[in-house]
Amino acid sequence: MNGFTPSPDSTRWRKYAGSDVIPLWVADMDFAAPPEVVAALQQRIANGLFGYGDPWPSLVESIVEHCAHEYDWAVEPDWLVWLPGLVSGLHVACRSVGEAGDGVFTATPVYPPFLSSPVESNRRLLTLPLVRTEAGWCWDFAAADAVMKAARLFLLCHPHNPLGRAWHEDELWQLAALAEKHDLVVCSDEIHCDLTLGGRHRPFATLAPEVAARTITLMAPSKTFNLAGLGCAFAIIPNPQLRRAFRATAHGIVPHPNVLGLAACEAAFRHGAAWRRQLLDTLRGNAARVEQAVGRLPGLSMERVEATFLAWLDCRELGVEHPAQFFEKAGVGLSDGAAFGPGQAYAHYVRLNFGTTRALLDAALERIAKACASL
Repeated sequence: MNGFTPSPDSTRWRKYAGSDVIPLWVADMDFAAPPEVVAALQQRIANGLFGYGDPWPSLVESIVEHCAHEYDWAVEPDWLVWLPGLVSGLHVACRSVGEAGDGVFTATPVYPPFLSSPVESNRRLLTLPLVRTEAGWCWDFAAADAVMKAARLFLLCHPHNPLGRAWHEDELWQLAALAEKHDLVVCSDEIHCDLTLGGRHRPFATLAPEVAARTITLMAPSKTFNLAGLGCAFAIIPNPQLRRAFRATAHGIVPHPNVLGLAACEAAFRHGAAWRRQLLDTLRGNAARVEQAVGRLPGLSMERVEATFLAWLDCRELGVEHPAQFFEKAGVGLSDGAAFGPGQAYAHYVRLNFGTTRALLDAALERIAKACASL
């Protein structure tokens, strides 16, 4: 992928502006969007009119075709509910399922809005730690069964942020069986679905019609094509009752996606395939470099990244109280693991964003190695 110049409005880069810290925290990438997306935005801007906008038929068609081609998923156009971002979708799901005080289940460590959206929606947060085994990060299904019985909604992160797991079909079937047993609605965050580094993504809702009937799938072009700042996402909800409740909850509160985000969405899905292949090659190489570097450092460990551009580093053997602060002082800004679970359960972990150029990643890994050697 080509080099870049950080934009002055970048949240990730502005945090350390004026200091010698390489920012590998917030989950956006340092790669320019596909040229076809840029051209579509320029064409839309040239129109000069930026009033209220609605999705148009060819945009909807691009998503339907993308789901059919990539996942063998026959999505009906009226299943789509448009959103300005995935996080708002999590909040709407929490508010539209069940009643105040009902339980919302999720597994940790997990993307922080999974923890905050139930609480901010007047729901009870129910969590279960995923288990690190010789086979990697896994579910304890018996423990999940015990916790799920008190829930009404299950927030699933698939692929998983920050672990980089691409849940296998047998794991998805076991989760689906538990959801059926406890009559849970499943809100599946699949925003990283097109960033599987090996194999093919299987949407949770595609397991069976009865699974689709209890599933709200959240997707967006933002992670794959680096478009998060354009604010465009969508939910796919086959069940009309769930869809009506979701729409009613969002009405008057959640704004529509902006017209530039919609234009970028269609261009990305229609014309971004070759760019995505190149990106995945780059991410596979970067993931391997991170894994090799971490493997050489005593005190650090990680599991192989199967999807996303995020690595979850275990720093428990490093011997420092606050790993994120330790590496920040060494010149690398990482996400503090404490934000990814209840209490201080993951305070000795950090998340590293390797969606950057090889030169910048190598410089960051060298700083991490020197910091570890100083101990």
